[in-house]
Amino acid sequence: MATPKSRPRDGYPGRALAFILVITVGLVALMFGTGHTTPRLGIDLAGGTSITLTAKSDNPAAINKTNMDTAVNILQKRVNAFGVSEAEVQTQGSNTIIVNIPNKDGDNEQAIKDIGQTAKLYFRPVLALAPTGALPNVPAATPSAGASPSASPSTGASAAPPAPSASATAGRAVTDGLKADPTASATPSTAPSAAPSAPSAAELSAALTQGTVPPELQQQYTALDCSVQGQRLDYQTDPTKNTVACSFDAEKGVWYKFALGPVAGEGKNIDKAMASFDTQQGAGWQVQLQFNDAGSKAFAASTGQLATQPSPTNQFAIVLDGKVVSHPSVSQSISGSAVITGSFTQTEAKALANVLSFGALPLTFEMSDVTTVSPQLGGDQLKAGLVAGGIGMILVVLYSLVYYRGLGLVSIAGLVVSAALTYAIMSLLGAGIGFALNLPAVCGAIVAIGITADSFIVYFERIRDEVRDGAPLRPAVQRAWPRARRTILVSDFVSFLCAAVLYLVSVGKVQGFAFTLGLTTALDVVVIFFFTKPLITLLARTKFFAEGNKWSGLDPKRLGARPPVRGRRRTSATAAKEV
Repeated sequence: MATPKSRPRDGYPGRALAFILVITVGLVALMFGTGHTTPRLGIDLAGGTSITLTAKSDNPAAINKTNMDTAVNILQKRVNAFGVSEAEVQTQGSNTIIVNIPNKDGDNEQAIKDIGQTAKLYFRPVLALAPTGALPNVPAATPSAGASPSASPSTGASAAPPAPSASATAGRAVTDGLKADPTASATPSTAPSAAPSAPSAAELSAALTQGTVPPELQQQYTALDCSVQGQRLDYQTDPTKNTVACSFDAEKGVWYKFALGPVAGEGKNIDKAMASFDTQQGAGWQVQLQFNDAGSKAFAASTGQLATQPSPTNQFAIVLDGKVVSHPSVSQSISGSAVITGSFTQTEAKALANVLSFGALPLTFEMSDVTTVSPQLGGDQLKAGLVAGGIGMILVVLYSLVYYRGLGLVSIAGLVVSAALTYAIMSLLGAGIGFALNLPAVCGAIVAIGITADSFIVYFERIRDEVRDGAPLRPAVQRAWPRARRTILVSDFVSFLCAAVLYLVSVGKVQGFAFTLGLTTALDVVVIFFFTKPLITLLARTKFFAEGNKWSGLDPKRLGARPPVRGRRRTSATAAKEV
């Protein structure tokens, strides 16, 4: 009866070595097979803009995972709507969102401008409005015989809807609204028609301050001067209460203040918003709004009530993020749809339609950091990082060859395997989970070269210590491994723990460094266990290393080996057995 072969004292190193080589070749083959042969580069290496948004709220409980995930989805849609491809929007920590916009085709500048806009759209009735600060210089004109200016100039384009679309047309913040009515003449004139006289500053102010301001709002409204930057605040308050707001007329260079009633409609009831060019009336770019059922009913009820009011209380203000963008007058009830006009450029109209289409962000966000990198600078930084990594690798290789000679070849082979695994995994992670290699991540990879080399050195020195004590190479390799293994595991565990803590508590680019450091530290354990240890075990069986050739790095004479002492050998063997 044949007896089973006993397991060799040094195990089956060939199996472990074959395992790690199969895994390495498999990952490299998968990388080439999927076509993802290069890691995905971050903004600081490929060029682009990185925006850090920090959530703000009076209620800390509102900053939760649900609201943050909702904000990420809305921001992703907004950025994509600007034609920006391959943009990244992801949460970092509990209250931060990172938006990375690469230098691709698309209006990156407009996307950056509107990326954090809350886009809270309210429809509020106008209680009163008036210019604030210095009024524009209006040249005096001599009226023609029988012509007189209108007593109450229009404050916006008419919102009376053409059947059957039932749409409201809103003029932007008094733009084109402060004009005398040329049809208002007391007596027909036989003289050639002359331009109507412009209202004086006093008449302008008097015409716009009609309306009744509630007592509780009177003091705030009277004191508000929108021409002072410090007073142009976001006066978004309780939607059920009155408030004040500001608006700027770019054409006339005048700030206006508004007293507004409670919210009569909200942007969340807008089913669709689309930018279009008005070819019929020549009003330029406009934003068409389509309400859902709830919004249509609310808008019809509010505009029906406003239509019965005198000017300016027959107007409703379109308030976006606390600022009045339009305030059209209403002549009848409106439902279904509305149109916002007001000398928009194409970019402005698309931006407004974009933020309205995808709804308001559930939280207020503050741009805490905006970093823009040109493609040339990104390429220079990538080149510098690769050069630094190459220099570090060359120095480690030279040190290993000079100091460890033959054993140095083992460390070089281990570095090659570790580099192949790291590169393949990073390339696949870029396609799989969107991992982007940024400059701090490159620094983490460079640091990993030292960590991997350190593991080799620990094991090599343990083997050399055993050889100095007079042990043959094969027993020396086996006795050195338990002590080296313990030291390597402790060292790598500390490095991995630091990387994990840094990844969890940091945001932005620092996480790239932590992720790379943690990944390469984990791979160092894999390489040292499944490649370095088995390879050295196999090499110890060869004549070149077993006999201590002077170029092997394990020459007993060069290491100062001394004859073994019986007690010391017994103690060493017992310690190795216990371990």
